[in-house]
This record gives sequence, structure tokens and C-alpha cells, in this order.
Amino acid sequence: MEKKPQPQPQPGRPNRSMPAKKNDIKDQYRVNERIRSKEVRLVGDNVEQGVYTIQEAMHMADEQGLDLIEISPNAVPPVCKILDYQKFLYQQKKRQKEQKAKSTKIVVKEIRFGPQTDDHDYNFKLKHAIGFLNEGAKVKAYVFFKGRSILFKEQGEVLLLRFANDLEDYGKVEMMPVLEGKRMIIMISPKKK
Repeated sequence: MEKKPQPQPQPGRPNRSMPAKKNDIKDQYRVNERIRSKEVRLVGDNVEQGVYTIQEAMHMADEQGLDLIEISPNAVPPVCKILDYQKFLYQQKKRQKEQKAKSTKIVVKEIRFGPQTDDHDYNFKLKHAIGFLNEGAKVKAYVFFKGRSILFKEQGEVLLLRFANDLEDYGKVEMMPVLEGKRMIIMISPKKK
């Protein structure tokens, strides 16, 4: 068994075998010499806010031993802060992580009834709906009318209102019963804990 030589990256060409950079935040902000504007607006706690030439702003950052970071490149003049760049990146990643944790996906669970659903089936489906609402999912309950069963619209509406009433402790009605084609639909969202 002979070993195959590993391909060496050529100078000037990116190494395709290496995974793509994960730090998209790094490329998002210009720092120090990469800022191309002649004037910048400085903001922050450790500087006197105002408009400065890029040379003045760079000098102020050097005096404090920190970096000049372009926060808002589209403003005229661009807005910059004097901060430690690594610490700034860490805070940005932390903030993104928190936002991602706060944004939750809304799951909608469907429960189907017939216009003449008996008590056993109704209680079985009610139990499932309570479980879904406790998990934080929305419940979309509907009565499906087949053929001539559309004549029992009132029965379907009464069934859905009873369903919403029984789930009053677990969720709130988002949408009252509405007839859409052959379906009468009601939406119930979970109560916030």
C-alpha cells in the first residue's frame, strides 16, 4: 500500500479542499486601513462624537490601542466606533445567537372532524389538541363536509365552538369558525406562559 501525496495549495489560488470560512461577520465590517472614506462620524463612549478625517480617527484609535470599526458604511459620512475588534466580533456573534434563540418556528397542527363526530372521537381529538397547545404549537381544527353533509353547517360550527370552549384554559381563539369551500376552520394559538 503506497500513500497518495496530498495536493498542496498553489500560491494565489484558494484551497478547494478546505471548508468555507464560517466567520461571515468578519467580512461584514471594515477595520482601520480598510475604511476607504475621507471623513467618518465617530460615535461611542470613549470619544467625543463628531465628524473627523480618517487620519484623525485612526490616530485617536492608535492612541487608545484600539481599532477603528466602520459600523454603518451607507451613512454619509460613514459611522465608525473605536473598539477592540475581537471583542466587537464576539459581541456581534453573541447578539446573533440570542436573536436566533428568540425566533421560534410556529408549528401548526391540524385536527379534522366530521360534522357528526361522536363524543369518543371528539374527546380523543381534544386530548391531542391539549398536548399540541402545551407544546407551543397552534391548532387548526376543521370540520370537513363531504357531499351533502354541507347541509349540517350549523352542526359543524357548534362543534368547533364547543372545541374552542373546551380549550379555553390552554389557548385562545385566533380566528372564529369560517367556511372555506368544504371546510369550516378555526385557529387556536397557545397561551403564553
